[in-house]
Amino acid sequence: MTTTSSTGNFYRLGRLWNSKKKQTETAAPEPAAPEGPFRNDEKLDVELVSSTYLDSTEAAEPARRGHEAPPLVRGLTQEERACLEKALVKKIDLRLLPMLIIMYLMNYLDRNNIAAARLAGLEEELGLTGTEYLTCVSILFVGYILMQVPSNLFMNKIGKPSLYLPTCMVVWGVISAATAAAESFGGLVAIRFFLGFVEAAYFPGCLFLLSLWYTRKELGLRTAILYSGSLMSGAFSGLITAGITSGMDGKGGLRAWRWLFIIEGVVTIVIAFAAYFVLPDFPRTTTWLTEDERQLAIWRLDEDIGEDDWTGTQNQTFWRGLKLAFQDIKMWNLMILLFCFVASGTVTNLFPTIVGTLGYNNINSLLLTVPPYVLGVITTFLNSWHADRTGERYFHITLPLYFAVIAFIVAAATISPGPRYLAMMLMIPGVYTGYVVALAWISNTLPRPPAKRAAALAAINAVSNASSIYASYMYPKSAGPRYVVAMSVNCVTAFVAIVAATVLRFTLVSLNKKLDRGEVGEGVVRVGEAVPGEAASKGFRFVL
Repeated sequence: MTTTSSTGNFYRLGRLWNSKKKQTETAAPEPAAPEGPFRNDEKLDVELVSSTYLDSTEAAEPARRGHEAPPLVRGLTQEERACLEKALVKKIDLRLLPMLIIMYLMNYLDRNNIAAARLAGLEEELGLTGTEYLTCVSILFVGYILMQVPSNLFMNKIGKPSLYLPTCMVVWGVISAATAAAESFGGLVAIRFFLGFVEAAYFPGCLFLLSLWYTRKELGLRTAILYSGSLMSGAFSGLITAGITSGMDGKGGLRAWRWLFIIEGVVTIVIAFAAYFVLPDFPRTTTWLTEDERQLAIWRLDEDIGEDDWTGTQNQTFWRGLKLAFQDIKMWNLMILLFCFVASGTVTNLFPTIVGTLGYNNINSLLLTVPPYVLGVITTFLNSWHADRTGERYFHITLPLYFAVIAFIVAAATISPGPRYLAMMLMIPGVYTGYVVALAWISNTLPRPPAKRAAALAAINAVSNASSIYASYMYPKSAGPRYVVAMSVNCVTAFVAIVAATVLRFTLVSLNKKLDRGEVGEGVVRVGEAVPGEAASKGFRFVL
């Protein structure tokens, strides 16, 4: 479908909306709906409405929960509401997602291009010996971890992601390009540390931004679309490095790896300046929504959770968000789950090196890194789409992990190129297909208040990436081609992730049963358990 047809559809529906608004403003007030659940014959007819935009137990029954919709929304029929909401979500998608994907692609490229640069001559020219190269890979994640929580809380406080994220991108683009000037191990370590420090703002910031625009049932697919940027960067990195290595090595007196950092850094800066004009702020503060669109955008999120989200900077305190996040046991469960996911996925940090053990030359090895990432993009999209379609999270997270466990076992057990490359083809889809659904499960499980969600997203992402500090040391060249220790650790962490997801599901099932019984209060379902009192009274249930 084209942007033009989408926009035209929205404005045609907008005229109908304005007509309904005038009728609502002149109509006499309706009698209040009776308290308590509807009788069977009073249930709203939701079969006419797309399940993606009006869920029968959440979005389609505001009266049953005691919601008081704005007059503009109350004046719409279910079919009109579904059409308007579909057009609004499409408008948000077109404005938000393409730029976030491109920015994340460059974020991941600038972070991980050192793995491809190794095959393009970096290690030899700088004279790196022993574990010095692995230290350069790992040190980035020290800065990355330190900055994530304060960065997300600061962005939530100021309420201006449209300025904050592109500014961070300009800075990391400059630092990435400066990597080409490194002449020693010490210089490269310093550059990598500060690159991680600045890049830390982006990914948790994006997850938080998505959670401020999309309902819980829309987040899974959108998170997958965002994360596709990192998977595509893995494919592009091999292609770009292969092209630069074969065509630019020695140009201007510079080795190919230096040109790699210069080109990708400059492209990052250009994209960052474009992002200033594209990225939105929060629904309440963004300028490219009409007042009617803004009301619906705010209301559908309020309706999904049962509480308003971002209402002003005075309510977004740093310490309150941290305190609420750390008090919630589910955050610690999610932290273990995501830590094990990322620990298993650290194989991507040195993926070109691992593929290089198949025995092909550098150019062919770089090209062979592309198919696993392409397969990962496909499986991630399909799995996340189905997770949102069904409203289910647990099996969409755990089932791909079983393939990852098998892949790590095969890779450690054989040196035959065929089975080993098959294992490599399964590693990336096996880990990241479920990982993006797990990322959406964070916002589903810790929905409000936004300061808490921002702190939880950043803390979980920071701790989960701590595995990348030690993981690089499990892949010395001397451990190839089987990398038994690394593959064994990856296998164990993938299995622990399955266990953590299982424990979380039992926890959420138990909490939902308490909510069904109306047990909302201190000692039963506390604020620390991430069920806001108002949200619980209006029908909030955790996504399983």
